[in-house]
Amino acid sequence: MSASDLEALARLAATVEARKGADPDTSWTAKLFSKGPEKCAEKFGEEAVEAIIEAVRGDRVRLTAEAADVVYHLLVMLAARDVSLADVAAELARREGVSGIAEKAAR
Repeated sequence: MSASDLEALARLAATVEARKGADPDTSWTAKLFSKGPEKCAEKFGEEAVEAIIEAVRGDRVRLTAEAADVVYHLLVMLAARDVSLADVAAELARREGVSGIAEKAAR
């Protein structure tokens, strides 16, 4: 992943955050926020299932598109609960170098 890829992700997260107070009639993101965190989570789940289906089918192009939807809806769901991309990055950094088995056992 390049620096510009990470910048694009950060820009998307900032845009999602900025849409919290936007007009739901003019912004899909604001419309999701207006329906509450539960609906944001539900929409994330729907998109995740669609990505799973494309992964099973092996359609790389469609999986890529669905994965982009998953990332967007993940950011919306997180923002709906006031969890930032920086919060997630900090948690990933905390786990870095720790075995997945050890990390799960520590939960």
